[in-house]
Amino acid sequence: MPRIVRSIRSAAAVAVGLSLLAVPTTASTAEARSATKQPAAGPVLVGHRGAGGTAPENTVAAFKDGRASGADFIEIDVQLSADGVPFLFHDDTPARTTNVEDVFPGRAGDPITSFTWAELQQLDAGSYFDVRFTGERIPHLDDAAAIATRSTGVYIEIKSPRNSPGVEALVADELRTDPAWQKLVAADKVQVIGFDEASNRTFAALAPEVPLQQLTGVVPGAEVLARWAGYVDSVGANYRGLTAQDVARVKDAGLVMSVYTVNSPEAVQAVVDLGVDAVTTDFPIQNSRYLRVIPVFPGAAVEISGAVNNPAGDDVRPEGGEYVTLRNVSGSAVDVSGYFLRDAANNILRVGEGYTLQPGTELRVHTGPGTSSSSAYFNGLTASVLNNTGDSLGLWSPDLRLVDVYAN
Repeated sequence: MPRIVRSIRSAAAVAVGLSLLAVPTTASTAEARSATKQPAAGPVLVGHRGAGGTAPENTVAAFKDGRASGADFIEIDVQLSADGVPFLFHDDTPARTTNVEDVFPGRAGDPITSFTWAELQQLDAGSYFDVRFTGERIPHLDDAAAIATRSTGVYIEIKSPRNSPGVEALVADELRTDPAWQKLVAADKVQVIGFDEASNRTFAALAPEVPLQQLTGVVPGAEVLARWAGYVDSVGANYRGLTAQDVARVKDAGLVMSVYTVNSPEAVQAVVDLGVDAVTTDFPIQNSRYLRVIPVFPGAAVEISGAVNNPAGDDVRPEGGEYVTLRNVSGSAVDVSGYFLRDAANNILRVGEGYTLQPGTELRVHTGPGTSSSSAYFNGLTASVLNNTGDSLGLWSPDLRLVDVYAN
């Protein structure tokens, strides 16, 4: 018997109330491309790992950015420490997003769940993103409830449950007994999500009152969807490659269609056009503005105009390889020295000193080695950065202003 879908659909009903505003007639190219064909009714908006595009993922700073965006939910990843404390962290190891090598030399490749809560609290989980976030700690599960409101709830992803035995029961008990979580559940502002089907079935049996989402890379066939409909309320799929037929198949199964991780306004519009119900994004602030028909980057002078992720031959071959293109879309020269590109995995490509873009001109920012010129800058890296199957990028100015987002 299908479970009752509540929270995501009630939020969608609120989103339907969004009204169209007049699109400004004097906008830069960057503003115009994110102010066309606006949806009459927006999807439920979910801030991925809080707001992982503008603050260090799964930290209180990112949760606050997600809440400030007006998103319907923030998404978090819960795991259990070696001593059974529920903490919020995405990766299986601490290497990518903490200073673990400085604090615990030789343990960067150890399972994050092999650390005790006290050890986890010694790690800096913010400075990898930017020095401004130095001192951000790995949060406890309850830190997300403290940030959430009746307007911005929480998607709780049960992350790598094989590494955290008993996590389903702990989360279910926390939602049932903790006053802050109780209030959010009662307001339909909590949903549990996960990739592991067995884990999801376990949680469904423990907490049938909490809406549940089955995550997947691609939408499966009708037979699998019918099976999922017996214990979940929604399906969350990667938006790349999604078709209208996929969306229809999910809805025919009586399930809500959610997609991840949709980072540019253009990509958001594309999935809205397919009829999805909910969109998870690293950039909830910017995409909330888009959905409310507010210029996403008012006064922006430079945009990401394209990217070549998978060129012929070696991705970092000398004088070629992968690159991202920047374009001056203003009527004045712009000094882009020190601008940098950050992707979803926190890889960085920088622009060197002495680069001024004239109106309408472009600059290719290459990953690998080469001879820099007025139209191309080479970072000289030895390994590829861009994901060949599609990536998202944020463009930042030297004074740490986000000036564009792009996805391919």
